[in-house]
Amino acid sequence: MANTDPSPVTRWRKRRQRQGFVRVEIQVRKEDAALVRDVATALTDPERQTETRALLREKIAAPHFGGLKELLASAPLEGIDLERPHDFGRDAAL
Repeated sequence: MANTDPSPVTRWRKRRQRQGFVRVEIQVRKEDAALVRDVATALTDPERQTETRALLREKIAAPHFGGLKELLASAPLEGIDLERPHDFGRDAAL
């Protein structure tokens, strides 16, 4: 008779999922593995997660814009000449 009980790993993963965690698999260079583990640990530590998240967003994460209009509105346009000469096309008689 086969054992149909879920394994302890499966139970642990389900419990973490209910807590709002997701499993992420990434590949990094060997020398960066400890750093990535430290970042993941800091993000799950209740005492450090807010500061760590803010620091990562400030230094690493690309800003997210709602669309082209918001992106253009936030662009620094001081000193940029936005005028261009009128192009009357070419002479079609040739």
